Amino acid sequence: QVQLVESGGGLVQAGDSLRLSCAASARTFSRYAMGWFRQAPGKEREFVAAISRGGGVTVYADSVKGRFTISRDNANNTVYMQMNSLKPEDTAVYYCAAGDYTGQTRRAYDYWGQGTQVTVSS
Repeated sequence: QVQLVESGGGLVQAGDSLRLSCAASARTFSRYAMGWFRQAPGKEREFVAAISRGGGVTVYADSVKGRFTISRDNANNTVYMQMNSLKPEDTAVYYCAAGDYTGQTRRAYDYWGQGTQVTVSS
C-alpha cells in the first residue's frame, strides 16, 4: 500500500511558476513509476507527466512539454513537478500517482493522492 500526499498548489498569475511535491509513504518508493495527472472542472482527468523508477525516463503531455519538468528523489520518497510559464488552461486539480510502469493512462497507476489545486489567473 502506498499513500501519496501532494502539496505546492496555489493561485498564481499567468507566466508564473509553481513546484508541486508528492510525498510517498512507501519504503519501496523507488520500485514505482510515478505520474502526474490533472483534472479541470467538467473535464476528464488527463495525463501530464511520468517518470520511471530510477528517474532515467520521463514522458510529457504535448500541452506541457518544455514548460513542466518531473523529477524524483528516491532517498526522500518524493516526486516533484516544476511548472513554469503557467497558463490559465493549466488550472486544475493535480494528482500524483504510483504504478508499475511509466504509463500515460490512468490504468497504469494503482495508487493516487488526494490532489492539490492549481489556479492560474490571466
